[in-house]
Amino acid sequence: MSHQSRGEQSAPTPEQLREQVEHTRDELGRTVEALAAKADLKERAKEKAADITEQAGQKAALAAEQLRHTAAQAAETIKDKTPDPVLDKAAHVRDSVTHAGHLAVAKAGDPLREMAGTAATRVRANPTPLLAAAAAMLVVLLLRRGRRRR
Repeated sequence: MSHQSRGEQSAPTPEQLREQVEHTRDELGRTVEALAAKADLKERAKEKAADITEQAGQKAALAAEQLRHTAAQAAETIKDKTPDPVLDKAAHVRDSVTHAGHLAVAKAGDPLREMAGTAATRVRANPTPLLAAAAAMLVVLLLRRGRRRR
């Protein structure tokens, strides 16, 4: 019976054997590459570090945006709760400072004007820190004024 089953199955041709060998080589090559990639701890560590760095950057950007939003809300709340006479006084002080600034610019040299222009450009680009500082100053002034009344 084994003789018959051998006879029924034809022996593979040399071309079929070559194809099987080539196929086996391809599979073995892919397997070796996959194992090598898993074993390359340095590369895997670099990839993990890059992922973590990217996640940290995204979290930092989100936190900064939330902080800006919170600071803007706080500034708006302080402005809303600040009495009108204080706002009027602040506007008067701002106008006086602006006038003094114009006088200083008129009397200042070119290097000082350039530095002032750079500072003004930066404040225009990102006024949040200046607004937060002004709001904090108003809170301090209001607290001091409230203590004087007592």
